[in-house]
Amino acid sequence: MFGYIIANQKLLSEEQKARYKGCYCGLCRALRDRHGFFGRLALTYDMTFLVLVLSAMYEPEEDRRMETCVAHPFRRHFCWVSRYTDYAADMNVALAYHNCRDDFEDDGSVLPFWEAEFLAKQYQAVAARYPRQCGAIERCMAQLSDIERANAQTPDAAARCFGRLMGELFVTDDAFSERLRPFGEALGCFIYLLDAVIDLPEDRRRGRYNPLLALQDAGYGAADFHTILTMQLGACADAFERLPLIQDAELLRNILYSGVWQRYEAAMAKQKKRGETPDEGSI
Repeated sequence: MFGYIIANQKLLSEEQKARYKGCYCGLCRALRDRHGFFGRLALTYDMTFLVLVLSAMYEPEEDRRMETCVAHPFRRHFCWVSRYTDYAADMNVALAYHNCRDDFEDDGSVLPFWEAEFLAKQYQAVAARYPRQCGAIERCMAQLSDIERANAQTPDAAARCFGRLMGELFVTDDAFSERLRPFGEALGCFIYLLDAVIDLPEDRRRGRYNPLLALQDAGYGAADFHTILTMQLGACADAFERLPLIQDAELLRNILYSGVWQRYEAAMAKQKKRGETPDEGSI
């Protein structure tokens, strides 16, 4: 469930693009410094969004610089970090570790098993620093496994479970926890449902668990699932607009109101090209 919380860069100004890419590069540097090469491989734009949100909420000091890196050894580029960059790097590793373990348990593939093994030491260090967040990840991943084993045919329980996981990641200080936790929970519910909608055709073909299969069998089609996603994103947007932030507000709105739909739109276009239409029992 990585890679959904991204910006629609076609709609960003040049200044916003630089700000967004600089945040991503800062997160990459933090992963390298804190978790080494294998930690850096876990880098995603999802945790870039976490840095942006927390930095906008608390407005900490930022370290801004021009530097080179392994990916761009001959061209200096802008990057910036705040105290929330290190936090997001740690959460990035924690999520990647559990995602690899989950992939291994689902498919028995060798690659995610070894990826989890390489991240295990780093994850232990993160869990020692952030027991509440990592404890929430462990509990929610275990609950999701129980829901999957029980073959629960309604998406609510699983989506809310993943929402609770995400909600805890957005809470770092007591000052805004009552506003940030509901936002993170609503975003997590949306991401879980979005992932389920995109994976539905392949999960059906492979006989894998997907909480939307029963709804599809009951006659739900592409338009119905899009409505469900829109309603959940509306709840997320409502929680977001209650956050008292000004910094990077338009950049964050770009991500929430446009960017998160990009993989969905790409997946729907691909399915349409393959002829997997709603009339054929697939979205």
